[in-house]
Amino acid sequence: MAASMATTAASGVAAFGSIAAATASPASSSRTVSFSSRGFFAASGEVLGLSFSSCSVRAGGFVTVQDGVAKQGVRGRSLQVRADAGASGPKSGQSTFKVAVLGAAGGIGQPLSLLIKMSPLISELRLYDIANVKGVAADLSHCNTPAQVSAYTGASELAAALKDVDLVIIPAGVPRKPGMTRDDLFNINAGIVRTLIEGVADHCPNALINIISNPVNSTVPIAAEVLKAKGVYDPKKLFGVTTLDVVRANTFVAQKKGLRLIDVNVPVIGGHAGVTILPLLSKTKPTVEFTPEEVEELTVRIQNAGTEVVEAKAGAGSATLSMVSDIAFAE
Repeated sequence: MAASMATTAASGVAAFGSIAAATASPASSSRTVSFSSRGFFAASGEVLGLSFSSCSVRAGGFVTVQDGVAKQGVRGRSLQVRADAGASGPKSGQSTFKVAVLGAAGGIGQPLSLLIKMSPLISELRLYDIANVKGVAADLSHCNTPAQVSAYTGASELAAALKDVDLVIIPAGVPRKPGMTRDDLFNINAGIVRTLIEGVADHCPNALINIISNPVNSTVPIAAEVLKAKGVYDPKKLFGVTTLDVVRANTFVAQKKGLRLIDVNVPVIGGHAGVTILPLLSKTKPTVEFTPEEVEELTVRIQNAGTEVVEAKAGAGSATLSMVSDIAFAE
């Protein structure tokens, strides 16, 4: 997908990261490569930010980007990027990815499937559940985006739902009810995830796998063991969704300290299981001072945020909307 590129760093500047490119014309003599990216420069040991978008350059030409930093008499430096004539890749807006959502008729599966359907990168969206999934597929099929939507119901259709997909997302399982912990879900959801992952191993062993089903701290290791037993385990392709705790931590700290939410970043470790969730408030960016009482209050609230939503919904669901938002907009 990324075009072949050569970079030269001027005035001792080194470039980090990658620059995505897409070809706009099949004719190499007039091929134009469009860039839209973010990168970083390191100059004299200092990390400098850079961003640019929607610029273009013909094959063999150069685009020069200035870092715009002048400090201690040092002028801003530049990076040149050359688009090779042989660059190739999908045309802008081309749909190429096949995605399967397992548990698509549930509280997370439905809004998540809608957001996936809206992506121009998706060519096929396959919805699987044990019941009620055909109505979801019919509804989504009316959205005017390229992805073709299909429905698969029950164990007999799992293989067809998974055949050669690129990404599998698993929100399947029973939701939390008032009074339940994530650990209470283990006996039911562990078996569901095991069965689904066996299907993934058999029918799309190279797919990326994203597990939402709670308790994530347990369902992801179960998935890993199933994949190992099948001989197709790749730790770089198996993920568990835990960044919702980071989203919550950022939100609660911003509210508590009167900060702009977009500026706040609170690291969270320990996975996604109640008391194991540990926000590193001392590492918050920007630097913020917390009293011991504030640390205790924020930590407990972040750990129990899911329970807060479950109880507020009075048994009508769990934290589905914030979870879907986290998955859809995670970088």
